[in-house]
Amino acid sequence: MYQLIDAKKRGGFLSDEAIRWFIEGYVAKKVPDYQASALLMAIHCRGMDDRETASLTRAMLESGRQLHFNDRTVVDKHSTGGIGDKPSFILGPIAAACGVKVPMIAGRGLGHTGGTIDKIEAVPGFRTNLTLDEFARGLREDGFVLMGQTPDIAPADRLLYALRDVTATIDCIPLITGSIMSKKLAEGAEGIVFDIKHGSGAFMREPKMARTLATSLIKTGKRFKRRCVALLTDMSQPLGQEVGHSLEIQESIRVLRGEGPEDLAKISIELAAHMVVLAGKASGLPKARLLCQRAIDDGSALREFRALVQRQGGDVAVIDDPSKLVVAKMKTVWRAPRAGHLKSFANDQIGMMLTELGGGRHTKDDVPDLAVGFTFEAKIGAKLKKGDAMVVVHHHAAQAKLVAELEARFFRDVVRFSSSPVRPPRLITATVKS
Repeated sequence: MYQLIDAKKRGGFLSDEAIRWFIEGYVAKKVPDYQASALLMAIHCRGMDDRETASLTRAMLESGRQLHFNDRTVVDKHSTGGIGDKPSFILGPIAAACGVKVPMIAGRGLGHTGGTIDKIEAVPGFRTNLTLDEFARGLREDGFVLMGQTPDIAPADRLLYALRDVTATIDCIPLITGSIMSKKLAEGAEGIVFDIKHGSGAFMREPKMARTLATSLIKTGKRFKRRCVALLTDMSQPLGQEVGHSLEIQESIRVLRGEGPEDLAKISIELAAHMVVLAGKASGLPKARLLCQRAIDDGSALREFRALVQRQGGDVAVIDDPSKLVVAKMKTVWRAPRAGHLKSFANDQIGMMLTELGGGRHTKDDVPDLAVGFTFEAKIGAKLKKGDAMVVVHHHAAQAKLVAELEARFFRDVVRFSSSPVRPPRLITATVKS
């Protein structure tokens, strides 16, 4: 380990054998945390080339079980996360209705971004703790399955991520790439669509950094003979209108019914269309978009979501009537303090406010309140009069004082106005294929 650390510290390159030796040794607890931390920091400072990144991915992949379907139609999507990031519940059913087999292994939230597994568990009874064998059988037989992360998949990633989280090495492109790709490859996906978000509510704040990550992911995918595409998307404001677990499931169902907000529907259809193309179910994006829109219009996407919920033990009554999902009974409206055009959000702070309401986690052991959240009545570019409704807060009666404190902070620190018109941000800023 001393030699590996010293070599990377000086800007050298690590061989495939050296990287594999490190990963195997760390998983076996033969490499201590302090030396692993030193190597991670050296990688953070000196980087890795494409070969090293692929070698790291392979070593992490091979640290656990791998699924192999040998089926081109098995295509997944990965998002880097954000505020109101809920397209998984929409694009999965859409793609499945178009003949794509969708394997989703998702995580829980921590910090300012919500987790897919937390959100779907707003559906009473929905079972996410499947075994890998159940997951594989479900994908083969039904074509669409959603489960929580399992220790069988890339255990090296779980161990290294915990170490990165406390050593300021999270924001390192090769390490991020290895983390994402080892899990996606292990679940058996033959094609992967990446949703790389940038903006104030995203992990990657700058578009340049988002593009660098997208390029790294796609290059690594090619080394493993996987078909990949990445969309760079805006996360400078909440996606859709709803932020909060039950609220986001309600909104997803509305989109599947053809009733949801335009931005959420657009990005979900675009991501699903790329999945359809990678799966070979359409000859190009124009045809794929038509197929995806048809899946919403004819109700087949909603039926796929309902079937998923039923297969995994969830209460389908909430799919038929989303108002049955548990949402906090108290509503407080935050109104524009003056006239003007809505200019910007400090979007990550919205996620932090949700956590303060109880809807997120400070630590991994916290249990989020699925009933609280925000409905955004105005988005960037909106022209507002003084007193116009901007946000509806869904909360409990005992939280009235906290909501008042959050309102003061929202208008002081989170939202900005302009006296002149503001152009709304582009939702999809680029597509990266190589």
